[in-house]
Amino acid sequence: MPIRSFLHMPQLTAMKNYFALREWITMLLVMLLLAAGLGWQNGLGRLDLTIYDQLISASPRPAREDIIIVAIDDYSLAELGRWPWPRERHAQLIDQLSAAQPRAIGLDVILSEPEPAPRLGDMALQAAMVRSKRVILPVVITENGVDHTATPPIAEFAQVAKGLGHIGMVIDPDGVLRSAFLDETSARGTWQHFAAMIGSDQLPASRHRERPMLIPYAGSSGHVMSVPYAAVLRGEVPAAFFTNKYVLIGATAVGMTDAYPTPLSGEAGGMPGVEISANILASLLDERSLVAARPWQTALLSGLPVLLAMLGYLFLSPRTGLLATAGLLLTSLAVALLAFRLGLWIPPAAACIALIIAYPLWSWRRLDAAISYLSQEFGRLDSEPHLLPEQRQREPRNTDVLERRINAMKNAARRVRDLRKFVSDSIDSLPDATLVTTVDGYVLLSNKHAVDYFGRVGFKTINGALLPYLFATPGQTVPHAFDPDLEGPFDWWDLLDPKRAATFADGIGYRNEAGAELLVRSAACRSNEDVLTGWIVSIVDISAIKSAERSRDETLRFLSHDMRTPQASILALLELQADPTSALPEAELFSRIDKACRKTLGLADNFVQLARAESHEYRLEEHDFQDIVFDATDEMWTLASSKKILIRNELTSEHFAVRVDRGLMTRAFTNLLSNAINYSPEGTVITCALRQRTTLLGTLVVCDITDQGYGIAASDQVKLFHRFQRVDQPNQPRHDGIGLGLVFVKTVIERHHGEISFTSKVGLGTTFTVVLPVISVHT
Repeated sequence: MPIRSFLHMPQLTAMKNYFALREWITMLLVMLLLAAGLGWQNGLGRLDLTIYDQLISASPRPAREDIIIVAIDDYSLAELGRWPWPRERHAQLIDQLSAAQPRAIGLDVILSEPEPAPRLGDMALQAAMVRSKRVILPVVITENGVDHTATPPIAEFAQVAKGLGHIGMVIDPDGVLRSAFLDETSARGTWQHFAAMIGSDQLPASRHRERPMLIPYAGSSGHVMSVPYAAVLRGEVPAAFFTNKYVLIGATAVGMTDAYPTPLSGEAGGMPGVEISANILASLLDERSLVAARPWQTALLSGLPVLLAMLGYLFLSPRTGLLATAGLLLTSLAVALLAFRLGLWIPPAAACIALIIAYPLWSWRRLDAAISYLSQEFGRLDSEPHLLPEQRQREPRNTDVLERRINAMKNAARRVRDLRKFVSDSIDSLPDATLVTTVDGYVLLSNKHAVDYFGRVGFKTINGALLPYLFATPGQTVPHAFDPDLEGPFDWWDLLDPKRAATFADGIGYRNEAGAELLVRSAACRSNEDVLTGWIVSIVDISAIKSAERSRDETLRFLSHDMRTPQASILALLELQADPTSALPEAELFSRIDKACRKTLGLADNFVQLARAESHEYRLEEHDFQDIVFDATDEMWTLASSKKILIRNELTSEHFAVRVDRGLMTRAFTNLLSNAINYSPEGTVITCALRQRTTLLGTLVVCDITDQGYGIAASDQVKLFHRFQRVDQPNQPRHDGIGLGLVFVKTVIERHHGEISFTSKVGLGTTFTVVLPVISVHT
């Protein structure tokens, strides 16, 4: 089996498609595993954290008015002395706040050790907490390897406090505090968060949570309303200010080191722990909990856009695939933003990275496959016989694979351009209007004759036009086909019908709206695999051929009748003369034979003169047009005198210089004067008048030949210049002739770039007007 046939086997094509699909499935699985693996990390370090921080920064909200921080700030330290303060002072503050009836008091102060004896401060603080019944105390959570250690307040405080809550925080690897566990479990029990315990009267019962809660910060440090500890202690803040509010007491002073970096820290520095607890409390009260998606959820949502992208790459073009990848990137970010608004943080970096890797990887594989395929095709193309002669290109030495492929593509592209140029030049050199169309009939190529032809009927551009619409004229969809061999009705769409290709291979006769007779051929264009790829349509103007055929038929009819009739008459006379009983007198016999011979000679002479007029052998010389008129009138003077008809020349002294064949032009005017004499009664006048006409195109000489004859009926005027047409009236004498005289006149005048026209009325005469261009005019 030849190699070329083997490469085009359907089984091999199917195998290629199978390998391409298998490679796509392999890459799909790899990219899904990559996306899922990255998504399972549930955050790709700084990249996802940066996106998260930007989302937090873009979602500020007003601070709640029912949460107040009593701040152990630098002002209070300056007013009340250095830390630690006596616990009697905390007891005094709790009594003042309790008097205002707040909802809860969160004392964010570590009380895990008793005071030295006699412990008066511990007893005072314990008594204040008993009176208040609103105080929440913190539990310190520390990590000890894989276990957590809880350090609650001393028993005296733990027993009288309203509740205990842990103040443990989750610090991310970059040192930023973004989340906290609402529940912490240790060997000593399970503890709710300090903020959750403060708002427990307004919050539903807490459940044990394994995942940390992402803190939806309302603002940067200082965003929550706060008042100095010292000002509250001295009674400078009205008691009503704390009524029915959540009060958190904690350190905000810089030197007390209870501050952490947050996504909103920026230039504001770390946020105090008490304010972080206030943000957690606010989010719980607002029901704005924010939790991170589970690893399997992030993996699933990271793989979904990759799956969609790979499906798109299988069916879309590279440009559309790139746009689809960009759209999926934006969609992934939009989904992350929407989920964030709904309280679920889905890290989008895994999906984005997988999408960014998938497009160039698949494009590289597709490009590599395309280059490999083209290289094979170029190699096979180069090994095939070349259709056009060309110089052999020397292969450069020491070239790599890519450069050899580029050179092969250059050679193939050059040959395609040369072949297209050859085809275009070949089509353009064809003598007939030729079009090459698609299977649907859209014009791809056209030569200059086709452009000229359709340009005359109003089409400025034909490439890209639909073939049937080029032929169809406005208001007409059925063509005037005059081909007698055409079977059935014909429509221009039939030129594109493969079933009728054999019918139109030899062409069909067609007459357009201008009256031109055309031959339209349609041939199928097929590929190397015998698949129909288009049509080649040619248009041949056969008007001259049809005219010649009609002239031939008319000539044959003339020869079979008019030319044979005089000869038959002579033979009949000779047969009669052989019989003594029917013999004519010798004088009459000779007279009749002379008349028949002269008629035959006249007919032959008319044919010879018309053939000469229709030939291209004109001997043009410069003459004065008046001399030609004088020659014609002199030649017809005898005939006119025999009918007592006067020929009057109304000429001027001007010189009308024309370039004409004097013999043919004189004969033409002789024919016009002969017709005027033959079709005029005796005693009339024929006038030959010359005048000058000036137009934008130059100077013209106009000759009017006017008779006072019988005139021409309106029904006969349309056939006046046609072959073998006579226009004798019933009431006028009949004259010999076969109807070639005026055809000869019209042919000669038009060959000299002139015009002939006439006006006539029955009974009033006829005027023939001849117009010819003048070379120069001298007065």
